[in-house]
Amino acid sequence: MLILIYLVIAVGSLVAYLLYNNFQYWKRRGVPHDAPHPFYGNLVGFRKYRVMHEIFYDYYNKYRNSSSPFVGFYFLHKPTAFIVDTKLAKNILIKDFSNFSDRGQFHNERDDPLTQHLFNLDGKRWKQLRQRLSPTFTSGKMKIMFPTVIKVSEEFATVMEEQVPSSQGGAIVEIKEMMARFTTDVIGTCAFGIECNTLRTPVSDFRTMGQKSFTQLRHGQLLTLLIFSFPKLARKLRMRIMPQDVHEFFMGIVNDTVAVREKENFKRNDFMDMLIEIKKKGSVTLENGEVMKAMDIGELAAQVFVFYLAGFETSSSTMSYSFYELAQNQDIQDRLRSEVQTVLAKNDGKLTYECVKEMRFLDQVISETLRLYTIVPHLERKALNDYVVPGHSELVIEKDTQIIIPACAYHRDENLYPDPLRFDPDRFSAEQVAARDSVEWLPFGDGPRNCIGMRFGQMQARIGMAQLLNRFKFSVCDKTEIPLKYEPKSFTLGSIGGIYLRLERI
Repeated sequence: MLILIYLVIAVGSLVAYLLYNNFQYWKRRGVPHDAPHPFYGNLVGFRKYRVMHEIFYDYYNKYRNSSSPFVGFYFLHKPTAFIVDTKLAKNILIKDFSNFSDRGQFHNERDDPLTQHLFNLDGKRWKQLRQRLSPTFTSGKMKIMFPTVIKVSEEFATVMEEQVPSSQGGAIVEIKEMMARFTTDVIGTCAFGIECNTLRTPVSDFRTMGQKSFTQLRHGQLLTLLIFSFPKLARKLRMRIMPQDVHEFFMGIVNDTVAVREKENFKRNDFMDMLIEIKKKGSVTLENGEVMKAMDIGELAAQVFVFYLAGFETSSSTMSYSFYELAQNQDIQDRLRSEVQTVLAKNDGKLTYECVKEMRFLDQVISETLRLYTIVPHLERKALNDYVVPGHSELVIEKDTQIIIPACAYHRDENLYPDPLRFDPDRFSAEQVAARDSVEWLPFGDGPRNCIGMRFGQMQARIGMAQLLNRFKFSVCDKTEIPLKYEPKSFTLGSIGGIYLRLERI
């Protein structure tokens, strides 16, 4: 017993020393930083009472005028370079991308196959997979999937009309849930080839499992801290992060869908079809001569899974926040509706791929929404080798150091966007976009590792919004919460409770 007590003391002392030494990283290098919390680093309050966006706003505003282009930050227990200079961010994302191509995220293809998707993978595997998947997201492929999205959007408009009577005064509708049901049906159809019918039956496994993926932890706080702080160690320990029921649900659907389509040679011209074609080709020799191994069912499932998560959550939230702002800014809403109806009138009232692209102001409204309500708060990268910061020879970002680029904070910097809390789509006129550096607007990232599904996400949001703006007027009501409050347990920007607006038929 005495030996056991000594052993526990020794191990505890060693762990305490290692943690202390780890938290001295930025102090030893003379880099400005806030003192870290012993468990949460500089993420104090996250998942309890603060969203990550707020943490990044405060940290950025405290240090953005620092003489150093980056400051120290502890992402839980991980020493991280927090980039406050957009010029350095541009170097990391674009100019010197070859040294920052990895994200350093946890993934475990052996024990947790749904984590081996394009967003998480690094190195050669990421590069090869990106090359194989890029043709899946071209304009040509978007045109192929366009009719499927239109079909769901027409049902969406019908369901909304059933909720809003033609009598004066209309109806109060909780739009956040409706937008999520629309995008769930779109992604369920395009990714899995399954008619989810969430618009008619709100409580569905797809919706439930999607929500769990963003808010539910498989383990308690301590093990989750370990996984996010030390992803390589967590992988060696064969740890998993995906909730078991989420894993079983999505793996089951993918296995069944692939089996049926391969057996019956059934095609739907959707994302699943494209992945099955890649799987069938087996190993492929890429343009640079590298041979990429065949895609197995676990890897295929992971790509479908992340396409589903990214597509339903980000697009539905963007549409919800857009309508929330349009309800408060009737002049902007009227201008946008006029554009939508003018373009539709030229196309016999039909939404086509070409006419949706004509709606320039609609694109500006969505871009401004993504600036003001940045769904994913930051970009992460990892240094592959020591990096001497240009113009600061005394500053070195060491090999394996994690990088945080706080996109949400850039988007609310008054030096980049005057009066940043005001909703103003004209910030994204062609002239203003041309005069602005691309890294000052980062909802989809930038450089070779930007969001591969950007075209699809924008397409479904434009279609859904055009369908509703042509039919309804949106305004605030007594139940509209201004300002919104946000859910601290979500990794993306999600409001607490619903977003209630008054809808009246046009």
